[in-house]
Amino acid sequence: MKKVERINIIMRYINNRSHFTISEIMQEFSISRSTAIRDIREIEGMGMPLVAEVGRDGGYSVMNNSVLPTVRFTDNEIKALFIAFMATRNQQLPYLKSRQSLAEKLLGLISENQQDELVLLNQILLFEGTNPNNPDLLELSDLPHPILEKLIQALLLDSYLLITIKEEKEIISYPIYLLHLYREKNIWLIEGFDLKEEKRQIFPVDNLINVKPYPVKNRLSKKTILEKLNKQEEVINLVVELGPKAIAQFKKYHLLKVSISYTNPYQTTALLKTFINVNNLEELTEMINWLLFLGEDIKVKEMPQEVIERLNMRLNLYCP
Repeated sequence: MKKVERINIIMRYINNRSHFTISEIMQEFSISRSTAIRDIREIEGMGMPLVAEVGRDGGYSVMNNSVLPTVRFTDNEIKALFIAFMATRNQQLPYLKSRQSLAEKLLGLISENQQDELVLLNQILLFEGTNPNNPDLLELSDLPHPILEKLIQALLLDSYLLITIKEEKEIISYPIYLLHLYREKNIWLIEGFDLKEEKRQIFPVDNLINVKPYPVKNRLSKKTILEKLNKQEEVINLVVELGPKAIAQFKKYHLLKVSISYTNPYQTTALLKTFINVNNLEELTEMINWLLFLGEDIKVKEMPQEVIERLNMRLNLYCP
């Protein structure tokens, strides 16, 4: 952690307490006594009114009516925050309702000149999902499933969850240990370890109708879950070498479970290794579509026969 970042965090820690000691600062932030003392002195020098208390159990207290120094942003920091807001419009993100109030508070902290610059940026910058005729428009279809925020709140408290999913005409509950919550192809997905079936499963958040903590007595330990997942690791059956054009395509879009490792210092060639479940028609079709999207700048090192056959079929359709 950088010094400036550490001091800012310590200031907030101090401001929330009426009394603290050097030992508490050392333990909380894993720093030495000399570093803690230097940081406290620097904070005092920044204007925070601290009163030293003498004696064996002495420490420091914050004078009444003291507040943290005003937070100020640089021009580049303001632009970075604002552009991040713009770029994530219409992305089915949780807590979308807080975006407007957060933007208003940000604008209230900056000067009129800085506000004018942000207005200009809003007029000239367009991102995916932005309506060019009305950049501020948020479509209802772009709002996330209302249960997404409830799910996030639940997993922040506990990764062991009982989720209830509507599957066609059935309603089924799954006890899971949540591994990841991610968004792919405009759909939020839950990747979890099914505690009953003892295997990895993927669930669309849109099908979720309820979520609650899973009883402690029925849980597997995290260590046991990871051991079982390691034993179930899929064997790699697709190996592809990517050139610079294919790497550029990869950066535009790739499946979440697929990653590449660069094979030279200039990052102009890379190796892609993954597993394709050839018995899952949907996954197989999706992978073939994506390989075609990568273009001609690839060299196949290893590929299942089923993928080769389907690729040939697709190419024959394009070039009869």
